[in-house]
Amino acid sequence: MTLNNCITYLNEHDGYLLVTHIHPDGDTLGSAAALCHMLRRMGKTAFLYDNPETTERYSRWTAPYIAPDGFEPDCTVAIDLAAENLYPKGFHGGSVGLCIDHHPTNTNYAENLLCQPDRASCGEIILQLANEMLGGPDKDEADLLYMAVSTDCGCFVYANTTAETHRAAAQLIEAGADHKQLNIQLFRATSFARLTLEGMIFANLKRYGPEQCVTVATVTLDMLERSGAVEDDLDDLASLAGRVAGSRVSATIREMRPGHCKISLRSGPMFDSSAICALHGGGGHRMASGCTIDAGPEEAREILVREILEAL
Repeated sequence: MTLNNCITYLNEHDGYLLVTHIHPDGDTLGSAAALCHMLRRMGKTAFLYDNPETTERYSRWTAPYIAPDGFEPDCTVAIDLAAENLYPKGFHGGSVGLCIDHHPTNTNYAENLLCQPDRASCGEIILQLANEMLGGPDKDEADLLYMAVSTDCGCFVYANTTAETHRAAAQLIEAGADHKQLNIQLFRATSFARLTLEGMIFANLKRYGPEQCVTVATVTLDMLERSGAVEDDLDDLASLAGRVAGSRVSATIREMRPGHCKISLRSGPMFDSSAICALHGGGGHRMASGCTIDAGPEEAREILVREILEAL
């Protein structure tokens, strides 16, 4: 589906329920909330699915858009959601009429798909829609889309950041996005529990391979308990291991429950992270991907390191 096809679709339908992905981040939530606000400006009925894993960091932004109990949508739209196994808890699928996404591994599960894999964030795609349908974002949409764009590129330091990403951020600031306060809230203000957890993570980093170019961080349930960190403290853990100079591939293993780990893989452009994650039913982008492994942290690390070294 082209951008114009998507605009036609959004104009022709109503009664929207916008769905975000499991373990929601700033991009899926900011993009969905911004599109919801845009649809309401167009006179449409639109709500967000109440994703139960939305943390306190983001819930203030999504609260005005959450669907009331008993709402029956006429059209379901998935935002930044690459596959059916990423549906949020409690959402039982059914017919998804449209998916707007930027993941090259999108499985085409929706009836219609607008996918732009060259975009650093889904927020950049929603901004294009705002420009074409409404002549640009208003202040509320600018804040939400700045959150979406900035969080998915690590405040413009990740390798997925492009000139278009910076142009999008500039337009959003011009449209009224409070980038100074948002940058403090999203990237600077850190709880003591988070800092304590980071200390544990850095103290236990492991390095492997030629010139120790593979860096692996592990986050166990015991570490979370000892640090006092809660879900709201765990944003962007995947970026920590890659800070080590000389790291070409970095992995973060988070123990979700005994015998089950969430994997976040990051790399430079010469290594395909998504190919490794695909071995475990996951996916994402070439330089940023994720999956789960049914194993404890130590076994998961052994499996990952072996696969990464073989690929290198």
